[in-house]
Amino acid sequence: MIYLLSNCIFTKLKQRYLIMLNVKKGCLLISEPLLNDPVFFKSVILITHHTNNESIGLVLNQSTKVQLNQIINDIPLNDFPVYIGGPVERNSIQFIHTLGSIVPNSQKITKGLYWGGVFEEIVQLMVKNKISKNQIRFFAGYSGWGSDQLKNEIKDNSWITHNVDVEICMKYSNEKLWSDLIKTKSKKHALWVNMPKDPSMN
Repeated sequence: MIYLLSNCIFTKLKQRYLIMLNVKKGCLLISEPLLNDPVFFKSVILITHHTNNESIGLVLNQSTKVQLNQIINDIPLNDFPVYIGGPVERNSIQFIHTLGSIVPNSQKITKGLYWGGVFEEIVQLMVKNKISKNQIRFFAGYSGWGSDQLKNEIKDNSWITHNVDVEICMKYSNEKLWSDLIKTKSKKHALWVNMPKDPSMN
């Protein structure tokens, strides 16, 4: 009986571990409260691309005061905020949207959510006033991981995986998004909701 109980516990732990490592396109990464990296402090990342060789994601809740028309010529005046998608290639613009096949070459992340596509088509939609900020989000740079790098970071308790949610991904959010999601995890994580960047200030 003791052996069966231990085996049952082991099985549950193994299943939980495999779920934790189940990184796939469309999942969200929530930074662990004690992640010692100021770039990703209280960040929530959408994985837009994932293979055995690499993973690419966009930080959803690192806002700026910059509008798209301020950094790209020929963009009409608009209210399209630019977020920081990550530390890689900050001079590049990434975008996610809900427009689907309307935007050529866009890549499906999950049902109702897409990544990239022909940017010129986006510009034309803006000129014709046929696109709203609720349908698209722009990011400067992205977050990237090499082969097995992301899985190793999850093993090292840097990230918590979370199922994709299109509404969350398209919401213009800040650190509160991290707090809201971390509250859905274990009680030990919820205790860190109000943690400052410098824990010594807590």
